[in-house]
Amino acid sequence: MIKAVIFDVDGTLIDTVDLHAAAWVEALKHFGFEVAFQDMRAQIGKGGDQILHGLLPPDLVSEKGEEIREFRTNLFKSDYLPRARAFPGVRDLFETLRDRGKRVVLASSGKEDEVEHYKEIANIADLVEDSTSSDDAERSKPFPDIFRAALAKLGPLTAEEVVVVGDTPYDAEAARKAGIRSVGVLCGGFPEDALRAAGCIAVYDGPEDLLVRLDRSVLADR
Repeated sequence: MIKAVIFDVDGTLIDTVDLHAAAWVEALKHFGFEVAFQDMRAQIGKGGDQILHGLLPPDLVSEKGEEIREFRTNLFKSDYLPRARAFPGVRDLFETLRDRGKRVVLASSGKEDEVEHYKEIANIADLVEDSTSSDDAERSKPFPDIFRAALAKLGPLTAEEVVVVGDTPYDAEAARKAGIRSVGVLCGGFPEDALRAAGCIAVYDGPEDLLVRLDRSVLADR
């Protein structure tokens, strides 16, 4: 039986994928690099340490990567984060999981202060047992570090007793590498076939749809 759920945050609980993509496009343009919005959007879900590797030559990443990431982080917090909103059904889903005895941990590649802000946006701070951020992982998704850190917070539970919920193939890939099953949601914008190809065992429209179909999902008490 599943005893705990690890939730990705951006694009899964909070509608921020387009905001992150736009912030990256603006930041890169500031440094003289033109990247199409849709090309950038396809990278969202990876951590900042991985995104640039998919867009710029290695020597430029080594030379300018840290400066670009810092600029992008500050830009996102000042101009884009205030626009972030929770997807429908997040608090109701978390309340239902709590009432059924499921433990809930958040696992984000974002900064710790961003994760704390997202808890307030979604009104779930009182329903989350713990959370991980980029500070808890040496490498971000699609590497498994962040989910391994979240699983460690759920000890003594094993990977077989936990499910990851995420919106990108990078979530599913990272979960698979950590030995954890994953469920996908479409609210982040990735197609269902991409999520299933990456390893998701089921796919839902978003938190609200998962709640409606909870009793027929892997999270049901059986």
